[in-house]
Amino acid sequence: MKTMESRAKVLGHASHPMLIVVPLGMFVGALVFDGLFYLGGRDPQWAVVSYWMVVTGLIGGLVAAVPGWVDWFAIPSGTRAKTVGLVHGLGNGVGVLGLYGASWYLRRPDPANPPDLALLLSAVGFVLGGATAWLGAELIERLGVSVHPGAHPDAPNSLTHPAPGRSGQEAI
Repeated sequence: MKTMESRAKVLGHASHPMLIVVPLGMFVGALVFDGLFYLGGRDPQWAVVSYWMVVTGLIGGLVAAVPGWVDWFAIPSGTRAKTVGLVHGLGNGVGVLGLYGASWYLRRPDPANPPDLALLLSAVGFVLGGATAWLGAELIERLGVSVHPGAHPDAPNSLTHPAPGRSGQEAI
């Protein structure tokens, strides 16, 4: 399988997949705390926690988008990966961040008492995020985007540079 190595890396690994865990975790957490708020008697502490998780998720999403777009621009035009990457990026950058951004905006006047629409927007953002995450996995696992061309089950770690005449597989 032909792969396409990431252009935005940290210590030899693609940075976008590492950075998306922050917004993903924050948005899942916000949904959980929104649920506790909504179903648990509207205790304001849950709403405030959710508010700050949405804020953190938005910041993390913007940060994660930068290396994602760097990698997308490197995908060859006219490929399925380019199209899937565009839908993935717009779905997250415009769709998910837009829905959570609108939810944050509606919460701003009173984070301890968000309107129901803000909670609904977060829930829809979560569902859309699941779909766009699937597309991200499709890019890596099926289309080989952001995969090192020498990847295989016995490949050396990314910090190992084999000496001349050695395979580099000796490293852990």
